[in-house]
Amino acid sequence: MFASLDHDAREVVTRSGMVRALAPGRIVFGQGDPGVTCHTLLDGRVKIVQARADGALSVIRFIGPGETYGTVAALMGRPFPADAVAVVESLEIYWPVTVMRDLMTRYPAIAMGSAATAGQRLFELQERVSDLSSERVERRIARILLRLAGHAGRKTSSGLEIDFPVTRQELAEMAGSTLHTVSRTLAAWDEAGLIGGGRRRIVICDLDRLTTLAGSM
Repeated sequence: MFASLDHDAREVVTRSGMVRALAPGRIVFGQGDPGVTCHTLLDGRVKIVQARADGALSVIRFIGPGETYGTVAALMGRPFPADAVAVVESLEIYWPVTVMRDLMTRYPAIAMGSAATAGQRLFELQERVSDLSSERVERRIARILLRLAGHAGRKTSSGLEIDFPVTRQELAEMAGSTLHTVSRTLAAWDEAGLIGGGRRRIVICDLDRLTTLAGSM
């Protein structure tokens, strides 16, 4: 939201917010809590998790450094629609929604950036809904891994590592599949040399082949 601001404006924005450390597992805000704060992640990783009507959980997305979260609900005066939970040691800055509204009035570029971010996430959500309704589960898993690597990929000697821990259950929730299916698929890809890294650290060892799987299944 703040990419187009000059140095002085960013200083004002920073001084208006509050910075805090987040331990792994820390709930930043809970589903149904009043939306009264706007958040930007400075370092680490936060996951957005929503409880469905049947009680099951769905990982909606992972937030990385520089990304905002909770802002749309707060600006709309709505409760937060999901939990925000720190995945690793993280650092965030947050603002009371009244302060953010004042900043947007003073710097309209912030409001424009917020609208662009919301629009981008809407497109991503529409893509995921389309995948869930029409694509085979293996293709959905491949696309999720590529999406995560695109946001949080780190080059290593073994390949492109997703730089934060992701569980098989979280992948299953994102893919709209079962833990058994995801585990079986990843085990097959590990044996075939597409991925590696162990139970929670995923390394894409053959990006070209995984990209082909994501587009051809």
